[in-house]
Amino acid sequence: MSIFGLLLGFLAGATAWTLTEYGLHRGYGHKGGSKNPFTVEHLAHHTDIMYFAPGWKKFGAAFLVLGITGPLLYLATGIYGIAASLGFALTYLTYEFIHKRLHTHGPKTRYGRWARRHHLYHHYKRPNLNHGVTTPIWDAVFGTLEVPPKIVVPRKKALPWMLNEEGEMRAEYAEDFELHSPRVAN
Repeated sequence: MSIFGLLLGFLAGATAWTLTEYGLHRGYGHKGGSKNPFTVEHLAHHTDIMYFAPGWKKFGAAFLVLGITGPLLYLATGIYGIAASLGFALTYLTYEFIHKRLHTHGPKTRYGRWARRHHLYHHYKRPNLNHGVTTPIWDAVFGTLEVPPKIVVPRKKALPWMLNEEGEMRAEYAEDFELHSPRVAN
């Protein structure tokens, strides 16, 4: 057993998740009229930007995939297959955490700012682009990457962290986002 081989297996699994993330999102997430479970949940998320599929559905899908691929990879490559499965699974869990956080919290790091701009541009403006939620690598490879300009956010779809107490865009996010319409007085 080689530590380098285990690390390489882990990194291969992590990379495989990023490609799977991109492929699922682009290939199934936006298939109009499709009734597969992923498409239904994904379109619900686009309709209500604060909706996320229940954890039990995500866990069930992950368990099914890893329950099939884990043993197959082990049979094919031994312990290195387990390292690859672990890399895939941990990267998937990291993706789930990051994706939800992009919607529920404002950025605190350079990566956080980049990821919100990249992903929210997909939500608010160009759903056919920027399918990699956590990385732009596959968008660059497959020609679906677009660096967003200032993103116009419909007031009714503004995320809570974007707005100040008066319901206007927080100053710290005004360089990246602007509200679509002026606030209507009651």
